[in-house]
Amino acid sequence: MNEPRDLVSDGIASMLLSTSALAAAGMSRRELARMVAAGRLIRVRKGWHVQAGTHPTLVSVARLGGRRDCVSLLRHLGVFVLQKERTHMQLDPLASRVPRRPDGVVRHWRPTSVPREALVTDVVEALVQAVRCQEPRAAIATLDSAWHLGIVGEEDIAEVFSRLPRRYRRLRGLLDRRSESGPETLVRLMLRAQGCRVEVQRPIAGVGRVDFLVDGWLIIECDSQEFHSSWTAQKRDRRRDLEAARLGYTTLRLLAEDIMWNRELVHSALKDVIARGRGPHGVRNS
Repeated sequence: MNEPRDLVSDGIASMLLSTSALAAAGMSRRELARMVAAGRLIRVRKGWHVQAGTHPTLVSVARLGGRRDCVSLLRHLGVFVLQKERTHMQLDPLASRVPRRPDGVVRHWRPTSVPREALVTDVVEALVQAVRCQEPRAAIATLDSAWHLGIVGEEDIAEVFSRLPRRYRRLRGLLDRRSESGPETLVRLMLRAQGCRVEVQRPIAGVGRVDFLVDGWLIIECDSQEFHSSWTAQKRDRRRDLEAARLGYTTLRLLAEDIMWNRELVHSALKDVIARGRGPHGVRNS
């Protein structure tokens, strides 16, 4: 399996430190107490500590007796997740004396391949669980994102589907690692459902690379606040659109927030625009 790039660099790979392991390493109970009092160690539950600087969400999950998992782990790694923020955690099936589940926490009682001291699950395990926890279109967007970012590779994707029930395998053929954002995946699936001919990340001379070229005449761009809110970005986009119009293309810009949260509005608008199209209009594609 590909090694997840960001786990170590952002401190998410911190481990639980047991009192017994610290004692075996030569730390006395008095010294342990001094370390906790000085804030160099954080006591998360009886017999277990984490180092100072461990991500707060990991500290919270450790206090609940589990590991960060599923969409929560993937979101931390920068993978697209459509669900609004909730904490998903993995718990060992035979775990006992587990604290009461707070509101906003989802617990997954299942085995894991990671060591007992780990604060996060394996990325492939998290993806398997995320597919189960999300609706199909969101699951595809999450898998596309993890693949595009290089957090997993093709072999890992195959492993994800090998661990899922057979009914999920139809989703495999819908993945496309070229999608650069979750909203792009969601739009691609809408267009596919309408039977369109869709070219992803299509370069057009004089315009540049566009998110989608649909049926040879319609350019669709998926705009987010992160990359398109500044005046500089807006000027660049308008100049690109002007050049596309000069070449005979129609450009449709969709807002990422509408793609994610106003699905029916976007779907119906795409359907109407495409239905009124007249084919390629004699466009000279490059």
